[in-house]
Amino acid sequence: MLFNSIQFAVFLPLAFLLYWFVFDRFISKSKQQLRFQNAFVVVASYVFYGWWDWRFLILIAFTSFCSWGSGLLIGRAKTKKEAKTWATLNIVLNLGILAVFKYYDFFVTEFARLFHAEADGLLLNVILPVGISFYTFQALSYSIDVYRDKIQPTKDIVAFFAFISFFPQLVAGPIERATNLLPQFLKKREFNYDTAADGMRQILWGLFKKIVVADNCAVYVDQVFSTYSEQTGSTLLLAAIFFTFQIYGDFSGYSDIAIGTAKLFGIKLMRNFNVPYFSRDIAEFWRRWHISLTTWFRDYVYIPLGGSRVSKGKVIRNTFVIFLLSGFWHGANWTFIAWGAYHAVLFLPLILTGKNRKYTNQVAEGRLLPTLKETGQMLLTFFLAVFGWIIFRAESIGMAWKYICGMMNNSLFAIPWIKSSTYMLPMPFILLIFIALEWQGRNKECPIKRSSSKRVWNWMTYIFFVVMIFAFGSSSETFIYFQF
Repeated sequence: MLFNSIQFAVFLPLAFLLYWFVFDRFISKSKQQLRFQNAFVVVASYVFYGWWDWRFLILIAFTSFCSWGSGLLIGRAKTKKEAKTWATLNIVLNLGILAVFKYYDFFVTEFARLFHAEADGLLLNVILPVGISFYTFQALSYSIDVYRDKIQPTKDIVAFFAFISFFPQLVAGPIERATNLLPQFLKKREFNYDTAADGMRQILWGLFKKIVVADNCAVYVDQVFSTYSEQTGSTLLLAAIFFTFQIYGDFSGYSDIAIGTAKLFGIKLMRNFNVPYFSRDIAEFWRRWHISLTTWFRDYVYIPLGGSRVSKGKVIRNTFVIFLLSGFWHGANWTFIAWGAYHAVLFLPLILTGKNRKYTNQVAEGRLLPTLKETGQMLLTFFLAVFGWIIFRAESIGMAWKYICGMMNNSLFAIPWIKSSTYMLPMPFILLIFIALEWQGRNKECPIKRSSSKRVWNWMTYIFFVVMIFAFGSSSETFIYFQF
C-alpha cells in the first residue's frame, strides 16, 4: 500500500479511529488494553504490508518470531559464549534470508559470467520482498543490543511483532532501534492532540516533497536517462540535478510521512534526514542523509572494527568497509558498490586532515543567510553528491561512465532540452519554494511546523500545500527506496 494512494487515504483514518476510539475508549478499563492496542497495530501493519503480496507476510512473521526467540535465548544464556552463539545464529539466519532473496541471483550471474558459464538453470528468480532490507536490519539490531545488554529481552511477543512490523516505517524506514521503538510498545500510550496535529503537518510536508517535487522531477529524469546517448551535456547535467532533488524528495518525503503517521498513533520515530543538501562537506552530508542507516553501520560495523580510535590506515579501511556495505545494502548491482566507493574516496581527504568532524552544527546558525564561503562549500558538496547520484541512478557502470563523459564536453554550455513549456515552467518555481522552505526550516524537523499563534496564517499555509499537491501533483509513482 502506497502512502500516496487512495487506499492509504482510506486505511489511515480508519486505523486511527479504531486505534484510539475502539482499543482505547471501549476497553479502557481492561488490563489487556495495551495488548489489544498492540495487537491492532500488528493486524493493521500486516494488512498494510500484505496489500502488495500476502506471501511476504510469512517471511516477516518468521523473521519476527526467530528474532524474538533469539532475544529470550540470549537473555537466558548462562555464559557470554552461549549468548554469543544464539546472537550469531540469529544474525546468520536473518542475513541468510536477505542474501537469498536479494543477492543470490546476482552472485550466480556474476560467477557464471566470470567463468563463461550458463546461469539460467541456477537462478531462483524470486520476487524481492518489499522493505526486507529495512526490517531485517531492525531485527538484527534487537539481537545485537540484547547481547550487548543495552536492552532487556521482551517476553511480550505481540509488542515485539508490533516493533518489527509497525506499518509507517516498515517498508522504507527509518530503521529503528529496539532501544527507542520497542519500549514505546511496552507502555500505555495516550492520545495527544498537539502531537497528532504536528504529525498531520509532517505528513502534508512529506506528500508535497513526494508528489510535487519528486514525481515531477521523475518525469524529466526518466526521459533523459533512457535516451542519455542522444542528449547534450547541459541536458544530462540538468537531469542529474533533477534526480538529486527527486531522490531526496522521494525518500525524505517517505520518512516525513512515516514519522508524521507514527505521531498519530502516539509513537515517536527518529529523524532520518536533516537538510543534507545544505552540508559544507561530504562528512556532514552523511551525518544528515539517511541517518538511521548511517548510524546503524556506525554502531554495528564501524565502531566494532575500531572506529576512529585506531591508526589512520585502519580508519581508512573501516570507512571503505561501511561505505561499500552501505552501497551493497542498496541493491545487487555494481553501480551501488561503485557509488559507495565514490563516497569513501571523497572521505579520504577529510580523514587524512582530521576534518571529518569539523561541521556538526547547522549552517548559518543564528543568521538569515550563509557567508560566501559557506555558499561555496554547500555548492561544491551538492555537485559532488550530484555526480554520485549519476552512478546510483545508472543501470550499469558503463552507462554511468558514458553519461558523465557525455556531460563533460562543449555541449555542457548549450541550452538544455526542455520536455515541454507547460511542464518545465512550474519546475523552477516549485524547486525555489522547496529550497527556500528547507532553508528557513533547517533548524526544525518539519519546515511547516506551526510557528504562528494566528490560526488564519497557519491554515493559509496548509491550504497552500494542499493546492500545490492537487495542482502540480504528477502521479502516484512508487517510492524509489521500495526496491531496496
